[in-house]
Order: sequence, then structure tokens, then C-alpha cells
Amino acid sequence: MLCRIDQIPAEEIRTRKKEVVISADEIGGARFLAADVLEGLQRVDPASCALVISSPPYNIGKPYERKDERTYDEYLAWQRRVIETMLPALTENASVCWQVGTYVTDGELFPLDVPFIDIFRSLGFRLRNRIIWRYNFGYNADKRFSGRYETVLWFSRTDTYTFNLDPVRIPQIYPGKRHSASKGKKAGKPSGNPLGKNPSDYWEFSAIEDFRNNPVWDVPNVKANHPEHTEHPCQFPVELAERCVLALSKAGETVLDPFIGTGATAIAAVKHSRHAVGIDRHLPYIEIAEKRVAQFAEGDLPLRPLGKPVRRPQSTERVAQVPLEWRQDHTEFAPVSVGGEDGEG
Repeated sequence: MLCRIDQIPAEEIRTRKKEVVISADEIGGARFLAADVLEGLQRVDPASCALVISSPPYNIGKPYERKDERTYDEYLAWQRRVIETMLPALTENASVCWQVGTYVTDGELFPLDVPFIDIFRSLGFRLRNRIIWRYNFGYNADKRFSGRYETVLWFSRTDTYTFNLDPVRIPQIYPGKRHSASKGKKAGKPSGNPLGKNPSDYWEFSAIEDFRNNPVWDVPNVKANHPEHTEHPCQFPVELAERCVLALSKAGETVLDPFIGTGATAIAAVKHSRHAVGIDRHLPYIEIAEKRVAQFAEGDLPLRPLGKPVRRPQSTERVAQVPLEWRQDHTEFAPVSVGGEDGEG
């Protein structure tokens, strides 16, 4: 694997001092562009990328967004330019996975998947799935229900696209179920697929018992105690990117992430024998991404295993027990105030 950084607008390409080289038969290679997204996309080889996986900034004031504060309309106009600039880099039958959340202003929510569907469709893309990614932890709101999911929009450019179901199948809920007598030649035979079932568009990375109790693709977001945690304030989990890489691309193809951050998409790609191109204007994040890919190549990168059950605390653990203060009988409650900011709760 050849892992390198190209820094733009510097005229010369800066290659890492220590290159990590591994047979292309084992894993893919990664190339990182330290550049503004619009500049970086123009440096990607034409018609070279078969899949895009990215989580663009949500325009909610994260540290990497503060130099470019935009109104809602300005943000969408900028994102449209990004997608238009990305088009020449895509193969004819490419797919795009655009993972988005919610834009919040003055206490009002704007689900970003709604305008992005319109943007992509206006550019000729076809929406194949609107996938729900649900996670257990996040900001606790006290003036509305706390947000605990985001969406992955899967688009294809044409009606001829890659979809590999077998690598992403999950265990059958009822593997012993058989066809009824009315099914003719199939009567009495197992009704499911021995490789597992289609994971649907409401995802769970979990064991079969968890699936029965909580049927979603439940991928934890990257918090302080997550094995993939880095300095990025809004880190994308490798596990989610892996599912898209396996299902929507082929070995040897190139996966693009125009907002690569700390490299989750690149890691997922090279792990499964694809190549990766990542763009980010923040050089410290690019350097973290490069380091993580190199660590993976050397077998030293801590990753949450694909499909590992999301941990639920045991009833005997203190964190799962009702605090003594909450066990008292309360007949009066303070009135809920209105206005103000969301807080913990």
C-alpha cells in the first residue's frame, strides 16, 4: 500500500517521509489531498472513482466550520457546487453515499437529507436507499426530543450499479422457518438464505439477540471511550463506511471521500482491497488519517470489529441502576421553562 499526502496549493507534491508499502493483493492504497474541497476535487483523476462515501459538514458551528459560517441557503448552494465539482471524478456507474444529519438554527431543525435528495436528483442521480443510522449517545435536549439518528443517502448515477448483498447479510431471526405446504416444490424447505438476510435500510451492527430486542443497524458514534476516537470533533465510524464499501464497490476500485476528516472511509476501503482518495483542508486531520491508515497496514490500529454487538450495561452495574435520589416518591414537579438553550437531561 502506498499512502501519501498531496498538499495543495503548493506546486510540489509532498510525500510522507516513511512510506508503508504492502502488496496490492492484500489491501488497497490511500492518497490524501490537503486542500479546499473544490480545489482538491479538481485534482482527482477523471472517471476514476466508483464510490463516494462522505459526511459533509452540517454547518452547525463545529471548529472546522467556524471560518466559513454560512446561512442555510448559502450552505446548500456551496454543497451543490461541491457535488457538481465531484461529478467528473466519478465513473459512469458510480454510487454515492452521503451521510447527513440536521441543521439547527434558532431552535428550528432542518433535516439535511430533504434538500440533498433534491440536489442529487437535479444532477441526474437516482436515490436507491435512505438508510437510518441510529446511535445511543449524543447531545441531550430538554426543549425537544433528543436526536439519535442520522441518514445515509445512497444514490446511483445509472440503473446499472454495484450491489453486493452477500458480504453484508446479517443472521436470520428465524433460521428454522420453512415454507408452508402451499408453496409447491418449496414446501417444507427452509425459507431463508443460509448466508443470512438483507439488513434492510434500518441498520443494526449487533448480535442476533440484540436484533430481536432492537432491530436497527445500531452503530455507536465515536465518543471518548470508542477505540477509534481521535482529535476530530465529529468523527465518522469506520464500521458504517465498511458496510457501504462492501455492498457498493468491487475489489480494486477507488473510493472517494471529499471530507475525509481522520480517515474512516480510507481505512474501510483499504481494509477491503479498495483504493481511497481523501480530501480535507485541515492538514492536522489529514496527517491523523495518514497515520491511521499506516497503523492499519502495520496491524496497530484499534478498530471496533465489524458486527460487534453494541454494549448494553448489565443490571448489576452501577451505571444501570436507578439512583437512590430517583427512588423517592415525588408528587410535585417544577414547571418546565420555555425558551433558552438545550441542556443536559
